[in-house]
Amino acid sequence: MAVKLMQGNEAIALGAVAAGCRFYAGYPITPSTEVAEVLSRELPKVGGKFIQMEDEIASMAAIIGASVGGLKSMTATSGPGFSLMQENIGYAAMTEIPCVVVDVQRLGPSTGQPTAASQGDVMQARWGTHGDHPIIALSPISVRQSFDLTIKAFDLSEKFRTPVILLTDEIIGHMREPVELPDFKTIRSEEYRVTAPGQEYIPFRNESGDVPPLANFGVGYRYHITGLYHDQVGFPTQRLDEIDPWLERVNTKLDKHLDEIALVEEDYQDGAKVALLSYGCSARTARHALKLARAQGKKVDMLTLFTIWPFPERQVEALGERVDRIIVPEMNLGQLAYEVERMAGRKKVRRVVRANGEMVTPQMVLEAMEG
Repeated sequence: MAVKLMQGNEAIALGAVAAGCRFYAGYPITPSTEVAEVLSRELPKVGGKFIQMEDEIASMAAIIGASVGGLKSMTATSGPGFSLMQENIGYAAMTEIPCVVVDVQRLGPSTGQPTAASQGDVMQARWGTHGDHPIIALSPISVRQSFDLTIKAFDLSEKFRTPVILLTDEIIGHMREPVELPDFKTIRSEEYRVTAPGQEYIPFRNESGDVPPLANFGVGYRYHITGLYHDQVGFPTQRLDEIDPWLERVNTKLDKHLDEIALVEEDYQDGAKVALLSYGCSARTARHALKLARAQGKKVDMLTLFTIWPFPERQVEALGERVDRIIVPEMNLGQLAYEVERMAGRKKVRRVVRANGEMVTPQMVLEAMEG
């Protein structure tokens, strides 16, 4: 495709189409609305379905139902809507139904400032539902990466039968950059589902740690789906010998694949004693500060996280062993910094935070290097 000037939100929508998404349900909310606008135009062109729901609760329920019916499905929202989706995100995690949720973060709490940027939903993406279950959350730092990580989100969602959060923000969602997208026909879309009848199907198999494939409704299998604790074929149970294996399998099913899921970029210099660690729009600030510091002859490392959850523990722990100080810029009051402190030690971490809708500046990062 030719180079085109496009928005991050537009790139997300096109990435969904390229990944094979054929169902979108959502409710308009600033600053995510462009995702819905583009998909309302593009999905019918490829035989997909777009529906505007009455609210975000119904939107999340609709994409779960569409996924069970055999369609790759997605919704998009921002902070207040993301809060409303939490119960059904937990339902998707319990029933292991793949789907993608885009959260274009804005300033909060509550209505906050709908047009102001924030990274205030980091912990909500991990711990927003009640109960214990894993989650995958990806965070792009550019328009082209918004496209690429949307495709990755669908792939991970289908492979591991889990909701995946694309945790972007108002700045990445609304900024425009020149992007050259690949021909959609060249994009490899893995198929992890059972799409035809065959041998006996056990939808929630516990014997191995692998993720059993999802069989679409209507292909010949009969199985039960419930948000209650369930046995291997999906029926509710209170037997601990059935509940405990489920808990073990679901809460460890990502562990063997962390190298595939934990996407990071390391930019290290021998002898560096200071490192920057960031994600999303704040990583762009950190990269500029890195460029300025190195132009002054300083040795500085940088670790950029594209996967927020599961938290890249191994990479952050290794960074903590390399350097004496880790500076974490983010547009909240230090949500991801808690995780960095847990892995690298609290004394090594210096927070550079801003939660008023304005960007963390390169100068703020440079000052943290000196102090």
